[in-house]
Amino acid sequence: MSDDLLDTRSPDRIRHHYEVERELAARLRASNREERTVLFQSLYDELFRRVPDHPRLTRRESPEELQRKVAAALRLLKPHLGPDKTLVEFAPGDGALADAAAAYCQRVIGIDISDQRANPAQSPSNVEVMVYDGYHCSLPDACADVAFSCMFLEHLHPDDLQPHFQLALRLLKPGGVYVAWTPHRFAGPHDVSRHFGDSLDCFHFQEWTVAGLIKEMRKSGFERFWIYRGGKMWKNPVMNGLELLAERIWGCMPAFLRKPISARCFRAVIVAAEKKVRV
Repeated sequence: MSDDLLDTRSPDRIRHHYEVERELAARLRASNREERTVLFQSLYDELFRRVPDHPRLTRRESPEELQRKVAAALRLLKPHLGPDKTLVEFAPGDGALADAAAAYCQRVIGIDISDQRANPAQSPSNVEVMVYDGYHCSLPDACADVAFSCMFLEHLHPDDLQPHFQLALRLLKPGGVYVAWTPHRFAGPHDVSRHFGDSLDCFHFQEWTVAGLIKEMRKSGFERFWIYRGGKMWKNPVMNGLELLAERIWGCMPAFLRKPISARCFRAVIVAAEKKVRV
């Protein structure tokens, strides 16, 4: 769940957060690729300095909450893992999922702009974190069977989305899958912008429908797609088609009707995309 959905700060403090983040997001949105390699981390540092009551700084997850999040992600990934499989996780954060997934595969590689684990030495021996600049990754081609990201894609600059998918494709073996979990546009915005309208003004640069995310992944070269519902992957193409049809019909509703109900029915987009198997 987004931190902003649990916000208990005063209206004045929420507005201050919004105005600061909107200002910083505008700078990032106007930047070029070279500038973003430096700006991304520095702007988040500035945000936390100017908004000391930011939920990410003040809200502490209980061990039970963290365990539930890890278990939910593992349910998505387990059908694709195995003792001979390699998992790549983009933006692994504190490494809790990577450490848990290590029991179900041969190797886990986290890829992030910094290693945020509190104690890397305590991670299982088959877990490693590779630090990169957001673009250039030294891992070899076709080194992974599964790629995963959770609440990451929405933070990418629009110009960086396709390069990210191209990187995932390069790292995946033929027949490998990328499982992407991101907020659903119908229930958004899912950042602090939600308190001030429907525009994505802050650090969520994009939010998608299921159809919209599939379209973007197809552009980069992914071939087959499966949709998750209730933590389970639907392999039946008829069920996937019905999901897309329901989403299209839902999208025709007026926003003031669609948004409240979408908070239950369309909270997240979770898609598995397969890299083409060479013939």
